[in-house]
Amino acid sequence: MTESESGSSHAEYARRVVESYVRGESPPGPRDAPDELREKRAGVFVCLKSSGELRGCIGTIEPATPSLAEEILNNAISSATRDPRFPPVSPSELGSLTYSVDVLEEPEDIPDMSFLDPKTYGVIVRSGARSGLLLPDLEGVDTAEEQVRIASMKAGIRPGEPVRLQRFKVTRHD
Repeated sequence: MTESESGSSHAEYARRVVESYVRGESPPGPRDAPDELREKRAGVFVCLKSSGELRGCIGTIEPATPSLAEEILNNAISSATRDPRFPPVSPSELGSLTYSVDVLEEPEDIPDMSFLDPKTYGVIVRSGARSGLLLPDLEGVDTAEEQVRIASMKAGIRPGEPVRLQRFKVTRHD
């Protein structure tokens, strides 16, 4: 099962960033984040939900910035404004949003999907320059086959194409 921490500083920081940015204010920078977010680097996904439904989710597989705080800052803004599946979040929606921040562990290569458990592991499917990622423990994704199919579809990888599989765990902060 995915490790989870409720009421975390990670999700609270993401909320402050999104609310400030969407209102047209300067979001809190990395120096305004709690110490524990400035001391570590990792890939991070920030997901927004409204009434339990996904409203935006953007992230990085590997760290692209010097700290978790910067990773959360960039991905929170992108989740609220640049997820191509949704229009940008409007100020009137801010009160109904919930936030989760998934901090990714280092991905590991696996020989085949029998090494996956969609409740425990996320998956990265790669073929050439294309890659698709699916986080672990998602509602409605109950088998490794579904997980690989969805991640492949996100990457534009057709069924039957040779793929490289990686799995990873996350710590979910909400």
